[in-house]
Amino acid sequence: MPPRLLLTPHRAGALVGVSLIAMSAGQAQTAPALPAAQPPHTAVSLDTLSVTGTKTEEPAIDALSGSSVVTRAQMDRLQPSRLSDVLRDVPGVTTQENQNDPAQAINIRGLQDFGRVNVLVDGARQNFQTSGHSANGVFYLDPELVGGVDITRGPTSTIYGSGAIGGVVAFRTRSIDDILAPDEKAGAVQKFGFGSNGQKFLNSTALGARIGTAADVFGQFVYRNNDAYRDGFGTLVRDTGNELISGLAKFNLRPADGHEISGTALLQNFDFANNGSSNAGARFNNAVQANTYTLGYRFARPDVPLIDLSVKGYYASTHNTLTFLNDTASGLYGNLGVRAGDRIDYDIETLGVDVHNTARFDTWALSHALTIGGDAVFDRVKTTDNAGGFGSAFTPSGERTLAGAFIQDEVRYASWLRVIGALRYDHYEMSGGNASSSGDRLSPKITVGVSPFAGIEFYGTYAEGYRAPSITETLVQGIHPFPAFNILPNASLKPEVAHNIEGGINLKYGDVLRPGDVFRAKANVFQNEIDDYINTAQVGPTYFVPVIPGIPASVCVGRPGRFPCFIPVQSFQYLNVAQAEISGVELEGAYDWGGGFVSVAATHTEGRDKATREALLSIPPDRISATLGLRFLDDSLTVGSRLTFVDKSNVVPASATILATKAYGLVDFFASYRVNDRIRADFTLQNAFDKRYTQYLNLLQSPGLTAKAAISIKFATR
Repeated sequence: MPPRLLLTPHRAGALVGVSLIAMSAGQAQTAPALPAAQPPHTAVSLDTLSVTGTKTEEPAIDALSGSSVVTRAQMDRLQPSRLSDVLRDVPGVTTQENQNDPAQAINIRGLQDFGRVNVLVDGARQNFQTSGHSANGVFYLDPELVGGVDITRGPTSTIYGSGAIGGVVAFRTRSIDDILAPDEKAGAVQKFGFGSNGQKFLNSTALGARIGTAADVFGQFVYRNNDAYRDGFGTLVRDTGNELISGLAKFNLRPADGHEISGTALLQNFDFANNGSSNAGARFNNAVQANTYTLGYRFARPDVPLIDLSVKGYYASTHNTLTFLNDTASGLYGNLGVRAGDRIDYDIETLGVDVHNTARFDTWALSHALTIGGDAVFDRVKTTDNAGGFGSAFTPSGERTLAGAFIQDEVRYASWLRVIGALRYDHYEMSGGNASSSGDRLSPKITVGVSPFAGIEFYGTYAEGYRAPSITETLVQGIHPFPAFNILPNASLKPEVAHNIEGGINLKYGDVLRPGDVFRAKANVFQNEIDDYINTAQVGPTYFVPVIPGIPASVCVGRPGRFPCFIPVQSFQYLNVAQAEISGVELEGAYDWGGGFVSVAATHTEGRDKATREALLSIPPDRISATLGLRFLDDSLTVGSRLTFVDKSNVVPASATILATKAYGLVDFFASYRVNDRIRADFTLQNAFDKRYTQYLNLLQSPGLTAKAAISIKFATR
């Protein structure tokens, strides 16, 4: 079987999914107008404002796309240690992770790796990637730092940067509005968390102050310490602990009416041991520094409708120092000359800018929101390897520039017709070693939405997306020691081009079964075909080399079990497949009647190489989840449960059957008690029946029964 490195880049062409997003009991922003007045305690996450679909603010329920929002209240309810704990309630979205490493990779509609999903933290792209036995494209972000998540699935978000043929996931870090009410001037929130099964301790200290209406400042400090956990059989999963020390600082200045200058600094330091999840017998310590800095300016004023200007610059860097530990010498790496203390440093720096303006005006009976803008991203990757050259071979150094410009017009006629037309131009340049490449393309988008009756809207979309080859896909070159295989570079890779057809329906009603209740739902189907899809394939004949010391002689050809002998070696290369296809259906919705809420989420995905009909490895299995919550004691107490059912991985490439997973079901319980406006306690019981399971594409067994508790205390002045 080819190594995990060669399997992760697979993508898919069609997805079907159904999901009802969990609704939030917290402070969500709601739609401007609802069929009935909402009680103050009722908040549905689909009513929360989203911008990833069009860059203009609108509730997710009104977006003419597969858009979803995860609120801070939902995260508080689940007390997540990883973002995968909350993203599994979003239709069409899964995660891949190596539990030895706190990094996350996001899969949308079966597409992931190498920037196919554009991950943003406060608007800054997160492009870190190292090749190994896990995902080829991860990011580091602790959930305690997150204030909300805004997601748009598919290549419909034309104006959110190059490469996002899978979709966009925008994380907003915590801010002053997450801890202070509008009439509060200064305050702090202190949170302590504890848990079982490796969840040792969490400290989060957040504080902020408002200086009239002219400025505000916010800061947060997070410390998290986890030990290795046990799976559902009680087996210790080695090296799954980690330690985080993180700081977040923000400011907003408003020098004049309509003008705002904002800045963010996020620093995260992770420390963890890693066994590589391989059979090479190597262990190493990782020290990761993941920092993001942003500086932005916005001008928006109701009396100046032709100007809604946003300018943002950012710098993001991830530095991963891998140091081999003492037990390296006894394994394969030791036989290859690697010794304790040898290091590999992976560095990526991303410098970016995003500028756009939205002009709002009318022409006869048509209302326009015309957005024009551009963006540019510069990546510099540097790998420094004094441990045998494996790191620099599989994660090569290089530089890449992505730049684009776009125009989009959102047109409304009366209350029943919306049309969104957009055109994006992309250009890229990539260089490293002795290779370079470049390319450009125009990508169109057209969406039509029709609302024949109040509370219901149908829409249809055709959109194209463009992803340039990554540095690794183009320049990777080296020999993997065991299992032995050779990887060849390919400077002739063509960019991927996605063609997505999508149709959907949005529903929003109030007073359905009782006065004041709220029902929201979104459903969509899509067909995504990707031309020149980049995947790995064997090239050239198999050849034989002498066995490397330290490799079991049983793998020898001709003289099994004896030395000297030879082993077969294959060569692989990233190549353009003629076409991949993914299709699917998605549904999300929620019902809140004041005394409680219910939600359901489900996803079905299909994807194949259109020429060979072989399944794509990155297509996740079917998933359905349901959440029920009840409110008591004048809404001071909320209790509930979340059920998640995941089907077996029915369709797996023939070369990767070892990665197939069984079906499983999980039960979580949660409770939240608000003592008063200042004190809140949360309790979560995850995997309550201690189920032993492995999430598809993950390398290790997931945690068994885990209990978590947290208490938050607020101090504020008015």
